[in-house]
Amino acid sequence: MSGGDTAAHVVEDFFGVVQILCDGTVVRGDEAALQPPATYPDVPGVEWKDVVYHAAHGLRARVYRPPSSLAGSAKLPVLVYFQGGGYCLGPFAQPMFHTFCLRASAELPAVVLSVQYRLAPEHRLPAAIEDGADFLSWLRAQATGGADPWLAESADFARTFVSGASAGANLAHHVTVQDASGQLAVHPLRVAGYVLLSAFFGTAERTAAEVEPPADVSLTVDMSDQLWHMSLPVGASRDHPVANPFGPDSRSLTAVDLPPALVVVPGSDVLRDHVRGYAARLKDMGKTVEVVEFDGEQHGFSVLRPFGEAANEFLRVLRRFVYTGHSD
Repeated sequence: MSGGDTAAHVVEDFFGVVQILCDGTVVRGDEAALQPPATYPDVPGVEWKDVVYHAAHGLRARVYRPPSSLAGSAKLPVLVYFQGGGYCLGPFAQPMFHTFCLRASAELPAVVLSVQYRLAPEHRLPAAIEDGADFLSWLRAQATGGADPWLAESADFARTFVSGASAGANLAHHVTVQDASGQLAVHPLRVAGYVLLSAFFGTAERTAAEVEPPADVSLTVDMSDQLWHMSLPVGASRDHPVANPFGPDSRSLTAVDLPPALVVVPGSDVLRDHVRGYAARLKDMGKTVEVVEFDGEQHGFSVLRPFGEAANEFLRVLRRFVYTGHSD
């Protein structure tokens, strides 16, 4: 580069979809380039709408409620859903996330709230976790006489479940910990359980599945590393408390009264050992944790193939967990 050439150049590039320039500018491309073209069937009868929960940040949630013929006159459990994307990708209204939420609302049935949060690298962590906490505070306001008529009519706030896929599962963990440890005042809303699907965790030390990855993965080790690099605070390692809940600087969860957890582990996922280790550590602390393994399934299978047999089985497992407190 000549002394007079001051044009910004790319210093980090995630498949052309997220690029960081040398001056810190972030350039975004079309995320459709990361997925083959797909159309998803509609789920008849489910109503949905978008609501603003944080006006200053321009953040919305998409509210889904099932047909009245499925819901009956009783109020329904509430499923809060955070989408995946390594904290850097994934508009919450993306068709594959939208389709999963339509199905969940109809087949549980439940009031489902799919929550938008700020993305890195424009907004590095813990921005997304702050947004998740702000959403629960907004939902608490709805439970205490908020203005949204759908929630007033249909939501049983005492049966709220916090869930997410991939980075959304990581976010669900952190928001649930904040609630269970008293950092969030959400009463009369009650978090009755939380659901981690293909959770996005990491450590500085490699796991066996990262050293020798399973075949046919949807998320590679290099992709995972790069997403953490773009989303964590600058200079942080994968032992940062957001990535590693049991890292050297993470708070102890021993005394935290966590609600029951449903932890879903896809077998063909480079992160499977992190997810299994998470569940094992909580069990060692005496927490109520159910682990469901999906052999041969990829990271994010529930949204990559939202009408596949594995997704069908996951929804059956999720229904049992929400309505009975266990998955079998």
